[in-house]
Amino acid sequence: MRPEMETTLDGIRDIKVYQNKGGYRFSVDALLLSSFVNVKRVENIADLGTGSGIIGLLLARKYFHAKVMLVELQESLYALAKKNIALNGMEERVRAALADIKDTTNIAPPLTYDLVVSNPPFRKPATGRLSPGEEKAVARHELRLKFADLAETASYLLKARGRFCMIYHPERLPEVIETLRRNRLEPKRVRFVHNNINTASKMALIEAVKDGRPGVKVEKPLFMYNEKGGYTDEVNEMYGKQRSEARPVDL
Repeated sequence: MRPEMETTLDGIRDIKVYQNKGGYRFSVDALLLSSFVNVKRVENIADLGTGSGIIGLLLARKYFHAKVMLVELQESLYALAKKNIALNGMEERVRAALADIKDTTNIAPPLTYDLVVSNPPFRKPATGRLSPGEEKAVARHELRLKFADLAETASYLLKARGRFCMIYHPERLPEVIETLRRNRLEPKRVRFVHNNINTASKMALIEAVKDGRPGVKVEKPLFMYNEKGGYTDEVNEMYGKQRSEARPVDL
């Protein structure tokens, strides 16, 4: 049995989460993805690869009638997700599942969810600097989860016309679109995230609809920083003008 890691208590908007001090920690992409979700009504949400649970908990607060399932493979992060559910008083609507995303039948019955979200590992094992520590490495690199497996599970869980929202690296967008379509997930919205108006996109927010019709809307770019180096008004609005421990994605 591994010794427990030292934890910190961090916040984003009105959600508090314990995180492992030396392990995988959420960054601003959690806020970007939860803000990108724009469904008017949703009853059942699944957050695949939830980490400490931050995205699922933000969505549980946003959709206060919805039931949310947080799915995590790593036992250390699963334990934190369970702890954070209780910390935010959401035991009645949110639950955590310790499961491998590839084992779809062990997660939930098919056609169960209106919305599936994920901030998956997007770096191939041979590319980029390998994150130190197993917890970080598994969360950021495709060591134990390939995108094709994630797309298959999202399609399995979603009802017809249900939505899959994710954040991913724009370099792999052609591969993502092809894989989504192969799993009956039609890309409908894409929004590129830039550090500022002078930089190339660092991340892409993507929404796909189960059995949706072809046709994608590319939304206006999202710029993180203004000319003075501070967050833009849009990002400040996402934060609710509150400070947090979240940091921009380090690519």
